Amino acid sequence: MERRNIFAGPYLDRVAHMRQEPGWFDAALADPRSRAVPVWNTRSLVSDTDPPRAVLLDVSAVPQALRDSEHLILLGRFGGVHCFAFELDAAALPTPDAGTSFQDLRLLAARLPAEEAGVLGYARAMVAWRSRHRFCGNCGTATISSRGGHARVCTNAGCRLEQFPRIDPAIIVLVSDGERALLGRQATWPPGRYSTIAGFVEPGESLEDAVAREVLEETGVHTADIHYHSSQPWPFPASLMLGFTARAASTEILRRDAELEDAAWFSREAIGTGAIVLPPRQSISYALIEHWFDAAAPVPLREIEPPEPWLRPR
Repeated sequence: MERRNIFAGPYLDRVAHMRQEPGWFDAALADPRSRAVPVWNTRSLVSDTDPPRAVLLDVSAVPQALRDSEHLILLGRFGGVHCFAFELDAAALPTPDAGTSFQDLRLLAARLPAEEAGVLGYARAMVAWRSRHRFCGNCGTATISSRGGHARVCTNAGCRLEQFPRIDPAIIVLVSDGERALLGRQATWPPGRYSTIAGFVEPGESLEDAVAREVLEETGVHTADIHYHSSQPWPFPASLMLGFTARAASTEILRRDAELEDAAWFSREAIGTGAIVLPPRQSISYALIEHWFDAAAPVPLREIEPPEPWLRPR
């Protein structure tokens, strides 16, 4: 790929082989060079500069009550130093340093340096996973942190179930009949916003089967020639978007469920002249549309379509 999807890439050395090493966590915590990524109310700490930058705190700035293996997650090495993630109480209003603030990562990801967006996304996903697994799914007993925060272990001696972070695989696909792209919109989106077709993979289903099923369910269009394009971690809260392209084997649109408010075919001319509002540039949906558009357009999409955020600050 010419351009890597945001949140993807080797932005951090996860050093997964060290997670079971005795003393690794404590050594990293004692290292004055180590840094920590705070997450508050699902938001990330960034500078108020233009463009913004991720703010990584000295470990000494982590509240003393949170400076232990139960509250800190050791992400790995970022910029050559150990990097932790931790969550601040969502009910308590934080007081970040002047010139910094907690912001929605979805609004800022495209403006951050790629490696900083990646580590903030990683921290957000890990904190979200931990908050949802404080109790054992098998017996209901409280869990404790293990493997540097990358596992939760049931404290019931008769159970001891070990849980690991999970991701939710979702397909997203650009379907084309050659000259047009099939796009849909949800009722909750801003007016005029259209995007590629997407949906979660179900148990016992291959990725290709999920592509065909989701497109058929949401639009009534049959697909063929399904090909993988790229993937994107989407930590809102724990998805992995698996991007595909596909050829339309039929073109009549028949919406079979209530997932979409509308679905329609759009030519390159319509997209290039701003007939619809496209997804944000930080999304794999935009990358799929761009890939299709640029294959047969005289001017690249990024040169004619202004960047637009998926969500606007309230």
